[in-house]
Amino acid sequence: MLYPIFIYLASLVLTGALSAAFYRNHRFSKYFAAVSNAILSLIMLVFLINRFDSFHDEVFKTIWSLPMAEFHVGVDFLSLFFMIPLLILAAACSIYGSEYFKEHRSGRFHWFFYGLLVAGMMMVLISRNVVLFMISWEIMSFSSFLLVISEAQKESVRRAGWIYFVTAHVGTAFLLTAFFLLGSGAGSFNFELFGLVPFEVAKSNLIFIFALAGFGFKAGFIPFHVWLPLAHPAAPSHVSGLMSGIMIKMGIYGILRVLMFFTSYQTWWGILLVIIGASSGIIGILFAVGQHDIKRLLAYCSVENIGIILIGLGLGVLGRAWDYPLVSMFGFTGALLHIVNHALFKGLLFLGAGSVIRQTGTGEIDSLGGLFKKMPMTGSLFLAGSIAVSGLPFFNGFISELFIYAGAITGAVASAGSIMPMVCALAVMALALTGGLAAAGFTKLFGIVFQGNSRKTDISSAVDVPSMMKLGMIFLSVFLVFIGMMSFLVIPFIEKPMLLLSGEAASPFIYQLSDIGEKVSILLVALLILMIIIFTVGKIFRRKTVTDVETWGCGYTKPASSMQYTSSSYAEPITSQFGLVLAARKELQSDNEIFPVKPWSFRSSVEDWFLSRVFIWFVKLIDRILSLLRWFQCGRAGVYVLYIGCIIIILFIWKFVL
Repeated sequence: MLYPIFIYLASLVLTGALSAAFYRNHRFSKYFAAVSNAILSLIMLVFLINRFDSFHDEVFKTIWSLPMAEFHVGVDFLSLFFMIPLLILAAACSIYGSEYFKEHRSGRFHWFFYGLLVAGMMMVLISRNVVLFMISWEIMSFSSFLLVISEAQKESVRRAGWIYFVTAHVGTAFLLTAFFLLGSGAGSFNFELFGLVPFEVAKSNLIFIFALAGFGFKAGFIPFHVWLPLAHPAAPSHVSGLMSGIMIKMGIYGILRVLMFFTSYQTWWGILLVIIGASSGIIGILFAVGQHDIKRLLAYCSVENIGIILIGLGLGVLGRAWDYPLVSMFGFTGALLHIVNHALFKGLLFLGAGSVIRQTGTGEIDSLGGLFKKMPMTGSLFLAGSIAVSGLPFFNGFISELFIYAGAITGAVASAGSIMPMVCALAVMALALTGGLAAAGFTKLFGIVFQGNSRKTDISSAVDVPSMMKLGMIFLSVFLVFIGMMSFLVIPFIEKPMLLLSGEAASPFIYQLSDIGEKVSILLVALLILMIIIFTVGKIFRRKTVTDVETWGCGYTKPASSMQYTSSSYAEPITSQFGLVLAARKELQSDNEIFPVKPWSFRSSVEDWFLSRVFIWFVKLIDRILSLLRWFQCGRAGVYVLYIGCIIIILFIWKFVL
């Protein structure tokens, strides 16, 4: 298993390097790298799926010249599970990007860094030593930073890239602290020894907090999400799909890997995860509803879905801490399945958003409209992703949220007399609210962009995207329907990684997962057949003649496009109800004359106060503190030599005198 992975990683980096070498014919080089990456990812995906049932943990280690490090890699069911959505998304985004990015001249090494990003994520999944893990983590972070700033000539892109770069390394500082605590207790920096040492409660709590914060900066949940709504819109769309779909899941993988180092979980860990998940889910989707840019809306939606995953993880941790294996099983199963589902439908939505921006030249929601007539395939695929992200039946988002609901409801009714019913009730309410708001937000997005008439942007010359871009989106949409309708075929891939997290106490109940999946699939197929029958019978026996007439326009015989709902007017009932959380602003320009001359306009906006009032304030505070040390940097070589001499004397005294 490991040797094919190494061959895959080497091939990814090599194709990117060859692409840069052939840059004189930049179209050929980019097409070669993108298609090669897609083919390699598909071959590796088929190989892993075929080997899944017969797989056994594999480890390889050898001496490394770096201090405190071994080249120690391994594959277990958790790593293998995360590789599957990584490979699916890498293939789809490569297929899409081969056409989307073919004409782009933003960087010679774009596909090299794309392959390096995929390779870095794969190395994160198989690293079993702290030093190797952190090197892989930095490769992933640095390559994604270079991809984000593909259009570095734009100031907004540079700003987004640097904020991402800074937050990524703040997270790295927390991770190093967590790993130092783990290594000091185990006497080694190899992962295999971390799980063999019984940590004190206080130390395990510190490790959990630092790991949650460190990996949280990559996962992008509240309040560590500030880079995410800036970086995703700035990056090329196939990179946005890869980053939002799977790169942020590396943060979730890190949290799960750290949890596996402990033989028992603390109750408050699960409570904290549920609270953070509920906050991220609700606040994230509220921010999304108030956005006016397609990719920015999708970025905030990623914050929401990471929140849903954390709710599932919190329920899993609570179930194991309180010895409720059913709650733990449903919670971890729903979280793991939603990791895959979010990767698929969010990747599809970002690719769809990229198609809209490429064909119209804008991602501003209020400037678009009526695109379904011009781009029917893109519109249909975007609609599928919108239904999936809203957690509605027939698509994959429904089944993963169903398992999380099952865990929360099971915990609420089976644990009377403890704090668990309240936490589970919070999880149910948060899931219900985020689901309803997600449906409202994507009704707004799809309705305004694809339905109605064009607004400010002229779409008369717009056409659907080329075949390779469609193929990348269709590839992802097939998985959306397959998992949604045939979830019982996917659940066996989740059972073993779920048992690593929930413990063997859940194994007697594992049959219920497939049982629920089969029953849900039967009900959905029956419902779909019933809907088809009703539609067909209605078509056959319909006697009334349907005629097209003008919609009554309240006295206006020729409605204009300006009379349609805008992003602001559609979202206003929601943003006004949650104005305190959103820091919503309203701009109304009106004419009080009886016969108004000036046109009226209304626009609402929401402020991400985590970024503007917390993060920026904190950065400025650090800058002021560090500015006090500027006198130290005088610019004179002689003074710097004096500093070195003083340090040598201090070290000499510390070593030989004290």
